[in-house]
Amino acid sequence: MEPKDPIYHSVMTIAGRDITELHEEWTVRQALEDIRSRQLGDRIMYFYVVDADRRLVGVIPTRRLLTAPLEKPLSEIMIRDVITIPHTATVFDACELFAIHRFLALPVVNDKQQIVGVVDVGMFTDEILSVIERERIAEVFEIIGFRVSQLRNASPLRAFRVRLPWLTATIASGTICALLVGVYELTLAKTLVLAFFLTLVLGLGESVSMQSMTVTIQALRSMRPTLRWYLSSLVREAGTSLLLGAACGLAVGMIVWLWRGAGLPALVIGGSILLSLSTACFLGLSIPALLHALKLDPKVAAGPITLALADIFTVLIYFTLASILL
Repeated sequence: MEPKDPIYHSVMTIAGRDITELHEEWTVRQALEDIRSRQLGDRIMYFYVVDADRRLVGVIPTRRLLTAPLEKPLSEIMIRDVITIPHTATVFDACELFAIHRFLALPVVNDKQQIVGVVDVGMFTDEILSVIERERIAEVFEIIGFRVSQLRNASPLRAFRVRLPWLTATIASGTICALLVGVYELTLAKTLVLAFFLTLVLGLGESVSMQSMTVTIQALRSMRPTLRWYLSSLVREAGTSLLLGAACGLAVGMIVWLWRGAGLPALVIGGSILLSLSTACFLGLSIPALLHALKLDPKVAAGPITLALADIFTVLIYFTLASILL
């Protein structure tokens, strides 16, 4: 998307300045008297509570303020866990926060946690929302290997030149997988049930690698990756992959055992799913992080590379385990 799109403007361009601050030491009665003395706008959804240094310390929904006992201190009725938007955020960042938390309004704060504006859902115009939708569509195409802007009104020859290079990654990985299967031809001949479930195992590996890759790319958009971040993400993904692999492996293994009555093939297929999904999660995290470290665009390049490597490692794990146990 181009920088002129409103989605990339500072959130302060749409933030309202009609801010209602209440002091935490006030009672409900004092707060209501102060509110009545002001000329407030008609878009007040929440009242924000500040300390002596005007730092945001809580939020009070309008209904809670109106129904609370008059002598109750605001510090006892306010919600202390406040979701805020940093003043350095973009409109797109604000949209994501609204989508995640589903509040009617969010305060914008500076580095000192002082309120400098308020954004409510009514400030998102149709133009901004349409830009967000275009951004989502663009992300989908970038993950599979190219940008929408490269193909908009492009001739067939140009579209061919843009789309072909990344498809070669699929051709290359498919050829390598076919060669690997050929190496394990004798193992495959021992039981045809391995051939029946190869596509399923490959599909699971691809799905999990794409899930991990998408989460990683979203994280890379909003932060500068560090070794500490990578290691903590790796631990988290390892735990997730083990749970996913164990659940899927057990389910598919039971299907094989109940359908074919074959204990060892069921163990091979279930175990390979566990190992391949763990590998897929690792690739989904590591490939975008590596591309980002190399100053390449992880959104465009990560998808084809991650899928290709996930397929190759899945086939290796699948048939290596089968050759050992069968």
